[in-house]
Parts: sequence; C-alpha cells; structure tokens
Amino acid sequence: MGVPVAAWPMHSDQPRNSQLVTKFLKIGLIVRHWTCRDELVTSETVENAVRTLMASPEGADMRKRASELSNIVKQSVIDGGVNSAEMDSFITHITG
Repeated sequence: MGVPVAAWPMHSDQPRNSQLVTKFLKIGLIVRHWTCRDELVTSETVENAVRTLMASPEGADMRKRASELSNIVKQSVIDGGVNSAEMDSFITHITG
C-alpha cells in the first residue's frame, strides 16, 4: 500500500517477515522483537515507533522506499507488466 510497517511479530511467519521488512526492504521498524513476545509493550514503546515512522528523517526514508516499492509492484501486475507476462506464460504452458 506504499506505507511503512510497524512490525510486531506474534506467531508463524511473522518473525521472518518482520526481518524482511526491516532489514532487507528497509520499509519498517520493529515495535517489539519476537524474542520479547511474552513481555508487556508499553504505550510509550508504540508511541516511539509511530513517531519514528511519521516524524523523523529515518521514517521519511522508509516512507519514500515503501512508496517506491508500491509503485514497482503495481507496475509489475498491470497488463504487460512482468508478473502479468509471467502468469500468461505459465497459463499458456499448462493449458497448451
């Protein structure tokens, strides 16, 4: 959707996805780490995460990258986009 992510992994694939979002794509930050999942999260912790995302130079960079990534993904799925072409090729292959 073109916005940064405040990651708060709770189960399943979320810890790994939070790493993807924060360390590799750099479009979000961790509110609470998976290793601290049994600890209470204070309102101050949540507030600090939101302030970082919305009112800091670091947050501005994340918002910019998230918006750019959103545009790239949208372009890939329109008619003639990379993912659209790959899907058409796959359908042709399995039905041909």
